[in-house]
Parts: sequence; structure tokens; C-alpha cells
Amino acid sequence: MAKIGIMSCAHMHAYAYAGCVKALPDAELVAIWDDDSKRGRAAAREFGTKFIADLQKFLSSGVDAVIVCSENSKHRPMVEAAAKAGKWVLCEKPLATTVADAKAMIRACSAAGVGLGTAFPCRFITPVIEARNRLKSGEIGRLHAAACTNNGSFPGGWFADPKLSGGGAVMDHTVHVVDALRWMTGKEFTRVYCDCGTLLHEGLKTDDVGSLHLEMEDGVIVSHVASWNRAESFPTWGDVTFELVGSKGVLSVDGFNQKIDVYSDRVRKTEWAFWGDDANLAMVKDFVDAVDAQRPPSVTGEDGLRALEVTLAAYRSAKSGKMVAV
Repeated sequence: MAKIGIMSCAHMHAYAYAGCVKALPDAELVAIWDDDSKRGRAAAREFGTKFIADLQKFLSSGVDAVIVCSENSKHRPMVEAAAKAGKWVLCEKPLATTVADAKAMIRACSAAGVGLGTAFPCRFITPVIEARNRLKSGEIGRLHAAACTNNGSFPGGWFADPKLSGGGAVMDHTVHVVDALRWMTGKEFTRVYCDCGTLLHEGLKTDDVGSLHLEMEDGVIVSHVASWNRAESFPTWGDVTFELVGSKGVLSVDGFNQKIDVYSDRVRKTEWAFWGDDANLAMVKDFVDAVDAQRPPSVTGEDGLRALEVTLAAYRSAKSGKMVAV
């Protein structure tokens, strides 16, 4: 049984991942560490585990692996500490806020002989998996273009601080689309043009919408919109969609359209009752299996680095007003 610890609950996904660990019969949530002790203690109570305030005591508490859910800019020191202690690591996306930090994290885990995974749950969504299979089979022929969206609600908090987040909606959402397209097509991104800014949330110091034009190997053209345009009352956090245009046909993918619309007079608004995938659970299970088998997670640190490189190139483009190489 894999013994898992959570390192920081700064990111809201920490709570989903903790619930996933608790739901898996072959995993145990051993402990939580957080540099915000109040937040960490509350999370430990919620999930029926212990809070350990001292990082070294946490890492020596019997955990086999950790899930890092800190603010984006704090990923590197936490991953390096875990690697030094010989722990497998699943790190929340983006892997880091700089290429130098991402590469250092990969080196640290490689030197320690531990697996490093990046939290990209979109690879575990059934429609995305099916789209990959159909692309690989040649069903829609040679891929020419893709139109993609990843829209969500503004998370608030430290996401609005570029020193902690590394960027806004483009940083938060583009990495998902980039990773999914790399995985589905087997191709790398070569160039990117980005126009982004703050249009939806007055006074925000980070971008809340971005429009990207990207190019991949073999001349594949990609358009992508990343935004925090969903209202707080939206039934879920957002969307992940792909329209894939091939020489033999078009494939439309709506990753989260696996739900039932519920109109309830009790809550006085429409709700979504989900019946489909739990991509977080599938991703955490893959990580637990990797820990047990002592193999790299399916989505590696290198995958996280590639997605980060494209996203940082997008910000360079937005600053220069020109298309830039990845």
C-alpha cells in the first residue's frame, strides 16, 4: 500500500487529490504538511489524517510519496526536499514558473532515483483518450489544425499575485491544452503568438484572458483561448474543448460534457450532476501505481517542462508583440 503525504494545501486541487487518495483501497493518506499551519491543520481534520508542522519530520513520517500543491513559485524547493528524502513526487501544474526551476526539479528527482509526475488530469478524461486513439488510427487523416479552449473561474487568492503564480489565465490553463495536444498528436510545438491582458476583473495584476496562435511540427496550426471568464455561480470550474481538423474529417471533443442538467427549485439555479469520469481519481491512481511499481508516473516532469516552455514563450510573445520560437 502506497503511503501518500500532501505537501501544502495552497492550491484548491489539494483537497480533491486528498479525497482521491482516501478513496483508493491501495493508498493511505499518511500526513499533511503546510507552511500555513492553520490551513494544514484544518485539512488534516477534514481528511482524518495527521498534520506535521516540521517539514523534515513530515518527510520521515513513513510517507512513500508526496503530492505537491503549493503556490506555483514554491514547487521547486518542495520537490527538491522530497527528492532528497527519496520520495516519489506528483507536482501540481504548472511544474514551475521558470524553465530553470523545472529543469532543476527534474534533475533532483533523477539524481535521487525517484519518479516525478506533473498533474495533468486531462490525459485521463475518456473523450480525450478516445480522440487520441482516433488520431492515432488515422480516422480523420492528417491533422491540419486544432481550435481549443480552456475557460474557467478566477480562483482568487495567490493566483492574482504574479510572484506566486507566475502568470494568470494563460499560465493556469494553457499548460493543460499544450500537454493534451502533445499527448494526442505526438508532436511538439514550435512557435507561438499570444495576445493577453486583463479584461474581466478590474485591478487584477495578472492576465485573465489570452488568445493564442500556435504552430506544431508538420505544419499543424492551433488556436487557443485561455480565460477566467466563468462566473462564480457556474456549475463547474470551466471547460476543455478541442476541434481537430484533419484531411478526412473533423473531430469535436468536449472533455467535461459528461453530466446531467438538474433544474432544482431548492437551490434556485441549474446544477450539473456528473456521471462520467473522475479524471483526478484516475491520475492519482496512476501515481499510486507508479509508486508501488517504482516506475515514473505516466505524465512525467519532462511533460511538465514542455508545457511550461510553450506557456512562457506565449508570455514572451505577448510582451514583444511578435510570434516567438518555443
